[in-house]
Amino acid sequence: MGGMAAPHESIKIMEVRTGTGQDTLRVASLHTDSWQAACAGLMPASYLEGPLRDQQADMWKSRLAPANQRDGDTDGGHLLIAAHGIDLLGFAYLIPGSDGRVLLDNLHVDPARTGGGIGRYLLRHAFTWAATTHPGQPVYLEVLRDNTRAIAFYTKAGGRPTAARMVRFPAGFELPEIEYTWDADAISAYAAGAGRTYPGSCA
Repeated sequence: MGGMAAPHESIKIMEVRTGTGQDTLRVASLHTDSWQAACAGLMPASYLEGPLRDQQADMWKSRLAPANQRDGDTDGGHLLIAAHGIDLLGFAYLIPGSDGRVLLDNLHVDPARTGGGIGRYLLRHAFTWAATTHPGQPVYLEVLRDNTRAIAFYTKAGGRPTAARMVRFPAGFELPEIEYTWDADAISAYAAGAGRTYPGSCA
């Protein structure tokens, strides 16, 4: 990323926009890089360094295929891109559920750019989108129980632990995860505020 600003300056010069099919390869690559950084020691190295990259590429190709897009959204959800020019700094992906809740399925920042406020800025935009398009509905996410840095971040951001379960990954292993939820008031409060850091996530 030649010519990019230092991490603490990134938030001042980036834009947040709706993602498109043109973002597919870069989003899939950043998603993989983020998992490899944040989930090292939590997931098997054979998975992180093996089939993960192809799995992420296939998932994002499906999500952002032209046939699945309409009005800036995909059939599954809404992609937000944090960028500076052509450089992808991070992204968030939200999926409205049949139960009325909105799942924040992904929130990732370039591992080389964490600590500069990008993640919290993305979270703020994600909550703003959810509050605007699905007013009054809670937002939730799922994070690995042993990802303590991410859990600290979500707790500080006002998330409440609302469920715990085991999640099975395509490679055949299982890990415990925790669900965190923000109600409408917490979403509005966070969307109106500002923040600094994002620790990385296996979401």
